[in-house]
Amino acid sequence: MTLQQLRYLIAIAEYGSINAAAQNLYASQSNLSTAIKELERELGIGIFTRSNRGVTLTNDGTELLGYARQVIEQADMLESRYADKNVAHLRLAVSTQHYAFSVQAFVNVVEACENDDYEFILRESTTASIIDDVRSFRSEVGILYTDDFNRRVLYKAFADANVAYNPLFDARAHVFVGEQHPLAQAKLLRPEDLERYPRYSFEQGTANSFYYSEEPLSYLPHKGNIRISDRGTLTNLLTSHNGYTLSTGVLSAEMQSGIASIPLDVDETMQVGYIMHNERRPSPLLLRYIDELHAIIKQNPTVAAREDGEPHSTSSATRARHPQDEPRRSR
Repeated sequence: MTLQQLRYLIAIAEYGSINAAAQNLYASQSNLSTAIKELERELGIGIFTRSNRGVTLTNDGTELLGYARQVIEQADMLESRYADKNVAHLRLAVSTQHYAFSVQAFVNVVEACENDDYEFILRESTTASIIDDVRSFRSEVGILYTDDFNRRVLYKAFADANVAYNPLFDARAHVFVGEQHPLAQAKLLRPEDLERYPRYSFEQGTANSFYYSEEPLSYLPHKGNIRISDRGTLTNLLTSHNGYTLSTGVLSAEMQSGIASIPLDVDETMQVGYIMHNERRPSPLLLRYIDELHAIIKQNPTVAAREDGEPHSTSSATRARHPQDEPRRSR
């Protein structure tokens, strides 16, 4: 299979006939026909159904076309990236769970960039996608959380993906509610206080399991569950409906008003960290991003920053390092 064959496949599908594709590609019709026949033979499938009116994709061909577009898109990006070897090109791709502090660190790096040639990518995604993005070098770094409940499963996923996990901070689980919520004025909440209210959680796609949940204590009983995929929707739900979500309580400069963050009275703690591929050398831009993460975290009194980069077990002793007296606004 060659890139040229895939380009021919895409062109034929777009123009609806081998003849029209050949004219637009300035290639011979026989070359295109031969390329497609060789591709069909190699893959053991029929790609097109041929008729007097032209060609149409088979079911197998339609599936192959989707993969072909992805491959060609990546190949074109690769060519563009290295087209001019004399130009210093900066790139930073971050995959993260839905944390405002990771977005703020990304924005800080973008604003400080003085280069003319750069590419910045931020993906707020599912836990499984974050791990796969780092595994496949699609992203340089992934931001996610672990705790005693999911750590064994996630560490196995990290090992399978050949990525290393580095702790950033430990945090006590917090309940996020809108300021008009009946629980908004509480100084401390217990799990049973939440049972009557719907819980908001981020959709995890095909890997939708308790262990891949973005929120801690996913096993707690609750009346209803509303799944969403972006922080904007979560904010709207929190400020307009009497539901709740659980997160770290980390404050950020871009937090929105109207949301209260209240500590949850449980022994379990969260640990948020970042993963990097074991075979990747961090770029200066990536190191700057990690520095920004540490700087933002240090400004938040609700967490215990980690500088040693060594994973550790959470316990009730960690909880004592996070005294909470008043509910705080957060995202």
